[in-house]
Order: sequence, then C-alpha cells, then structure tokens
Amino acid sequence: MTIAQGTGQQLLLWKDRYNSEKSRRLSSVSPEINRSNNTANNLLQQDGSAHDWYRFVLSFPPHLVRDYIQRFDLDQSTTILDPFCGTGTTLVEAKKLSIPSVGVEALPLSHLASSTKVDWSVDPDDLEGHAISIAKGALDVLEEQGISDLPDGQIIDQQQLRTLNTRSNKLLLKNSISPLPLHKTLVLLEFIQRDSHSIFSKYEKVALASALVRTIGNLRFGPEVGIGHIQDDAPVIGPWLEGITKMANDLRELYSRASVPSYVHHGDARDIAKLLAPQSIDAVITSPPYPNEKDYTRTTRLESVLLGYMQDRTDLQLTKRSLIRSNTRGVYKGDDDDDRWVADQERVQHLADAIESRRIELNKTSGFERLYHRVTKLYFGGMLRHLISLKSVLKPGAHLAYVVGDQASYLRVMIRTGQLLSEIAQTAGYQVKSIDLFRTRHATATNEQLREEVVVLQWNGK
Repeated sequence: MTIAQGTGQQLLLWKDRYNSEKSRRLSSVSPEINRSNNTANNLLQQDGSAHDWYRFVLSFPPHLVRDYIQRFDLDQSTTILDPFCGTGTTLVEAKKLSIPSVGVEALPLSHLASSTKVDWSVDPDDLEGHAISIAKGALDVLEEQGISDLPDGQIIDQQQLRTLNTRSNKLLLKNSISPLPLHKTLVLLEFIQRDSHSIFSKYEKVALASALVRTIGNLRFGPEVGIGHIQDDAPVIGPWLEGITKMANDLRELYSRASVPSYVHHGDARDIAKLLAPQSIDAVITSPPYPNEKDYTRTTRLESVLLGYMQDRTDLQLTKRSLIRSNTRGVYKGDDDDDRWVADQERVQHLADAIESRRIELNKTSGFERLYHRVTKLYFGGMLRHLISLKSVLKPGAHLAYVVGDQASYLRVMIRTGQLLSEIAQTAGYQVKSIDLFRTRHATATNEQLREEVVVLQWNGK
C-alpha cells in the first residue's frame, strides 16, 4: 500500500471514529442544562461545533454567553463586542445565533484562533483535500527517515532530528515537547507553511495548535500550565488530520450562517476607540484577565513559538506590553503608567497598601514580591482605561457583561475583583445593574470561597 492510499484510508477511519464518538456523546447529554457549580464552566457537548477547534482550558462557556444575549434582548439587528475575545467564545456563539459581532485580541495566537473560528466560508471538502495532500507529503518525508507517525518504540538518532533555534527554544517551558514529536511537528509545519497564502492555512495552523496542547506536547493545565507526563513519542499527523476532520464536519453544519458578520481586530483593549467606529456597539459580553498572577502568554507559549508568533524574548515582551497587567511577569521598568488612572480610587489604593504591608510583615523581598502591590494598581488602572476608551464606541443604552473572579493573592490578601470593577465603572460613568454570581471556587491558600461573577453595566450615553 502506498503512503497516499494509506493516508486516505486512515482519514476515512478517523472520520468514522469521530462521527461514532460524536453520536455517543450527544446521546448521553441530558437536554436539561446542568448549572451546578461543578459544571457551570464546562463546554456542553452540544456546544462543541467551532468552539472546540481550539479553546483555553478556563474559557467561559457558550451557555453563559447565550444567557446574556437573551437577557440583553439582542438579535440580528444588533452588534456584540468582546474586547478580550481570547479564543472567540462570545463571537462564535453570537454567529451561531446570527448576531453580528466584533472582537479584539492582543495575543497573536489567540487572534489567529478566534478569527479562524468565526470564518465558516471555506469549502469543507476542499479543506480536507488540502490537508490530506499536506499529510501525504509529511508522511513521505518521515518514511524516508525511517520514522513512523505512530509511537512504536523506534530507535531514532536524536542528532538527525529537527529542532528549534536556541532563542526560540529558550521561550518554551522545559520538556513541554519531546524531541521526536517536535521533529514530526516541524516536518508537518514545513508543508503547511509552503502554502501559507492558501485560504486553508489558518485552519491548518489552528488544528496543529490544538493538537500540540491536547496530545503532541507534554503540557498539563490545572489551572496553571505545567509539565505533565513526558512522552518520548506521540502521533502528530494523525491528531492534526483528526482536528481538520472535526473542522470540516462542523463547517458542513455551520455553512448556512457563514455570511453573518464577525471580525476580530488584533489590538489592545485599552485603546479600543482607535479600532472601532463611534457608537457601533449594542452590547459587550467578555471575560478580561483576572488579577491572579497568571502569565497568559505561558498558556499559549508552545503553539505560539512553534507557529512562529514568538521567536525570541523581544517578541514575547512586545506581546506582554499589549496586555492589561495582571501579573508581575508582564511588568517592565518604565513601560506602563496605567496605575495613574486609579490614583484617586481609594479602595484600589487601600488594597495595594494592604498587599505591600503584608509583604513587609512576611519579610518577602524578591523583585517579584515587591511588584505585586503595583500590579494590582496597574490592573485596575488598565481596566479603567479600557472602560473610558470603550465609551465612544457604545450606543446609548448599551449593556455590558464582564465575567471576572475574586483572587486570593500571592500574599493572601483577598481581591474582590467584581466589586472593585463595578466601583471603577461607576466613576467612568457607567450604571451598575447587577453583580451576578456565576460560580464559586475554593481557595486552598486562604480556605475561602472565591466568587466568579458577572458584572452587568449599562452605558446611557452621558
């Protein structure tokens, strides 16, 4: 059997397995949505199409978006904005409901994912055919090198394997991908990039990004990204083709809504007035970063480096500068003055002082620990800057929903994010309609319940 024949038959087997598994999962899902605390953030099986092409582990769920679309009485005549759109949950769900949407995302890899997930215009058969031709080319190269795509205990000369250059490799978490899966990934990526101007290229890259974090790499998420089981080998082309098949099947279902407008800007949510037309937005549904000392660039580091969106520390720093400061790893000397926006916000200043006092009390003296109180001010200052810039693009009467979470800070000083954000929004001229509890999480460090809430605002145009 030739490689071409083998690849074609293998794809058919993957299709059959995928469709069988999909039917099994859907049949096991109760039509009644379970909104218990344990499942509130889950992606429901019936919501999978497009959403699960590539998704952050802690992304907020599509059913929450639907709840607020209904509450805000949005329809085809309105436009929804997600200014921190991440991997596109709000935009995908809006498009499924035939509602126009706009997103803004600063992380390059997340921008690729979200903009791809709302483009349903490509022909699914052509996408599969293009991917099969790429798979054949990559498998031919691997076969010539005596390498199988299926782990079989093969002994490979490590010196002959492709790898990253030193600058790019330093950006990765150590052992985030093993040498042999990395080699196979780089062979596949070479064929994808040969036709980088193809209309299929972005789908193929997103499918590879998803496979990297799901099966190819050694990462674990819980919720911080770290290294799990280190596998000497892993299939690469198979899982990638399976992802393409998933995309194609979803596109066949979604094609009728391909013309619903949805666009994602690559930019900074703090300067949103530079990106969108005045009074063009009817509603906002979003989940900004939390002030949780989580480096969001680490979550997408493996796929960002391998796909070429971050090649060295300069690229990484430029990306971090475009984000709201929510962790000390994103603060560079003299690079930001967002804290001045909340210089007159007493509760924010009191919180920052409490964190600094706690640091001194515990005799914590590292550079990271000395920055933590300032990050708190930078975070809320950045959010205020965002809300002020946002006002010009909102229509009078626009409703807004911000999904945010309390944080038990590194120094165990509680940050009530929803309460503080609502107070800041009021000073910017917004009306606070409600603070809705979404779910609670237990903080082991403080033994307290952390609230994840939806801060509901309205802009009256004054």
